[in-house]
Amino acid sequence: MTVHQAAMRKPVYLDYAATTPVAPQVAARMVECLTLEGVFANPASRSHIYGWQAEEQVENAREQVAQLIGADVREIVWTSGATEANNLALKGAAEHYRESHKTGGHLIVSAIEHKAVLDPAAWLASQGFVVTRLQPNSDGIITTDQLTAALRDDTFLVSIMQVNNELGCINDIQSLAALCKTRGILFHCDAAQSAGKIAVDVKALGVDLLSLSAHKFYGPKGIGALYVRRAADVTITAQIHGGGHERGMRSGTLATHQCVGMGEAAALAQQELQSDAVRISQLRDRLWQGISDLPNLQRNGSASLVVGGILNIAFANDESQGCDGETLLLSLRDLAISSGSACNSASMSPSYVLKAIGLNDAQAQASLRFSVGRYTTPDDIEFAIEHIRSVVTKLTNK
Repeated sequence: MTVHQAAMRKPVYLDYAATTPVAPQVAARMVECLTLEGVFANPASRSHIYGWQAEEQVENAREQVAQLIGADVREIVWTSGATEANNLALKGAAEHYRESHKTGGHLIVSAIEHKAVLDPAAWLASQGFVVTRLQPNSDGIITTDQLTAALRDDTFLVSIMQVNNELGCINDIQSLAALCKTRGILFHCDAAQSAGKIAVDVKALGVDLLSLSAHKFYGPKGIGALYVRRAADVTITAQIHGGGHERGMRSGTLATHQCVGMGEAAALAQQELQSDAVRISQLRDRLWQGISDLPNLQRNGSASLVVGGILNIAFANDESQGCDGETLLLSLRDLAISSGSACNSASMSPSYVLKAIGLNDAQAQASLRFSVGRYTTPDDIEFAIEHIRSVVTKLTNK
């Protein structure tokens, strides 16, 4: 490769946990729902064939999303993404609890949830609800013993993510949800980082509410869903009003092309689930094997209870010996990677997720997340290994 070719090369994309490119099949289906020649109409326009066609496409997409997580089609509520789904789950459950009990109750979240859960929980705390934030163990896992100890008589909701977006660690949602069920407590799970990457079956997990985001599994941004278990004891109060769409839980004209895109992405993810998982895990493991002998490196989180695509590494040891995180990130300019959640990428503060599992400030700030996906190639990984080794060697020998 010439110097000019190297300068023109796009960075290798290793930030699939932040977002995934839309799959070509998905983009093609979405295009069919945009113009006059396609299925462009308002799905709620039931007085003519254009609306009927759009509604048919939306409902077919709803079925595809339901199949991905083992749900009934009537349990899928369209949202603009997992952030809205999380807000609807937490605020909707809290408002219903207050309406029926005439007081604020108690809810539990983990301290390393995405901000889309932590911020609504903090807002609810300002509205008179009591919030407990569970600290994970060093692997980033919340245990049933921790949850048992935190439950109260007025606990009405527990929200624990299945896969952490920075560490990739996997919680035992089935056991946590089962514990809540014995107490009559609603269980919500943010599955934005797990759906389409590992098998998710809402019936087997025993959850009441579960959030999804299309752009995490090769669908478009701006569309997601909330699974709401069909049962008399699962009721959430709408947070968006105006038309009573989605069985009164979420008003707003549905974007046909977005729904169709999410449905197609869900169907594709289900079809490719096993093969994607095996190949992506192998690429992630190859990346770690290729750099793990560098000095002062530490793998953050669990090495076994982890989703295939995420590798979080501290390039400094517990004595703060190693590379400066900001310098390292800037020096690895031929890789598109992250220092943590995309929602916190503008902040220079240490990751609250890494701090919660015991890293000191220097380690947390020297940590990078590499996330592999469907379109990552073995050549990409070998290039990344060579680039990381070269940069780290230069920085540590200064």
